[in-house]
Amino acid sequence: MIKTNVIRAPSSKEHSEASASPCRRVIACVDGSEPNQRIIPHALAVATALDAPLTLLRVVEPPPADSLPQDPVEWEIRRREALDDLDRLAQRHGAGGGRIEAEIVDGQPAEQIAFWARDQQVDLIVLSTRGEHRTGKWSLGSTARSLAELECGSLLFVPPSMAEGPVPSYRRLLVPLDGSCRAESVLPRVTRLAQAHDAEILLAHAVPVPELTEIGPLEAEDLALRERLVRRNELVGQRYLNRIRGRLADNGVTVRGVVLRGGDIRSGLVDLAIREHVDLIVLAAHGCTGRPDVPYGSVTGYMMTHSPVPLLVVRPRSALSAGDAAAMDKPAKVRMPGRAAL
Repeated sequence: MIKTNVIRAPSSKEHSEASASPCRRVIACVDGSEPNQRIIPHALAVATALDAPLTLLRVVEPPPADSLPQDPVEWEIRRREALDDLDRLAQRHGAGGGRIEAEIVDGQPAEQIAFWARDQQVDLIVLSTRGEHRTGKWSLGSTARSLAELECGSLLFVPPSMAEGPVPSYRRLLVPLDGSCRAESVLPRVTRLAQAHDAEILLAHAVPVPELTEIGPLEAEDLALRERLVRRNELVGQRYLNRIRGRLADNGVTVRGVVLRGGDIRSGLVDLAIREHVDLIVLAAHGCTGRPDVPYGSVTGYMMTHSPVPLLVVRPRSALSAGDAAAMDKPAKVRMPGRAAL
């Protein structure tokens, strides 16, 4: 069962929700594959909306440790060709006036992307959900999975099924909310995206059916109790969405609230995104649970691999956790081209 409400407020009144901290830099992680380049229009669309420069970043991987050393001249030619390709992409996609730069780094992809993001104070990393050699509908590529585990800032996951084309216009943004401050932390960024694209914000709050201890069939009074709890939670959820809608509508954006009842929350959000023709899903890495021992919650983890549209996972600016930073600050065991093993 779905309940919806729509509200539109005049754009003349400004609200503190719009005063999100500025986004300093966005990077799009591009490898040599054609499907991977489809992330660039989405990276440019978000970077433009957030008024942030965009950098196309490509990691040139060293040869395997058990292979013969690569000739230094061949290595430099390989790097130069990669940079030339990246420059051409930057010029093609930046023809419309977007600020796009190109950078090449050497090493292991996830590690070097995280290093570069930390050193350059990157706020958002854009990447494909699958790498150059990855197959399967719902799988995450190794680089995307590693960056999700490293907690190196916010991530925009773009499914490879998204067609390449001009800079997309996001017409409808889906924002799952569970009533926690963590989940609501995405709202300033969502507001800026909605204002830039003249998009509708679709707020979603899921009301699961309460579980009752069952030893044998449930009695009629048990079923009535469960139904009363569901109706109570729906009412509270709708009031909650009404409050959020009022705050966001003060910024001149169209906001609608949806209360989902029953079933699996995660698959319900996927179905809602398809049914409502959502262009972008925005959610926090953690909601009400906020477990410090995992980089993201179960709903976010599920959406990373199952979202049918681009998924923006908003996380704090802190580049790396202390443990990750300490491990990555150790000298990397990389055999440089032209060096023979001793």
